[in-house]
Amino acid sequence: MSTHETEITLSAMRFHTRIGVLPHEREIAQPVEVDLTVWVGPAASGAGGIVDYRGLYGIAAAAFEGGHVGYLEDVAEEVARRALAQPRVARARVAVRKPHVALAGPLAYAQVMVHREREDV
Repeated sequence: MSTHETEITLSAMRFHTRIGVLPHEREIAQPVEVDLTVWVGPAASGAGGIVDYRGLYGIAAAAFEGGHVGYLEDVAEEVARRALAQPRVARARVAVRKPHVALAGPLAYAQVMVHREREDV
């Protein structure tokens, strides 16, 4: 980890989408929350200035544009991949939460979290 990184977090971004592998999950949209934290290094020569929060939100939203998603893991990996494609983003942590999970008992939500780093850093 660089000593000159800045941490940016967007918490509890909410999306309504069809997600899951059960038949009703393929048909009925449900809420999903995404947290995205990126660690931004200093601007390299010729690199862009700041990381725009709107761009980070757009990265999360884009993970749902293709229609039905099978797994929370798929969303988390896609968001991390897109975040790391930003020139100054060195690391990303993505959490994806789904509150409506068909299990036998009470549950606040199911969550998947991934931590990824750029390979060229």
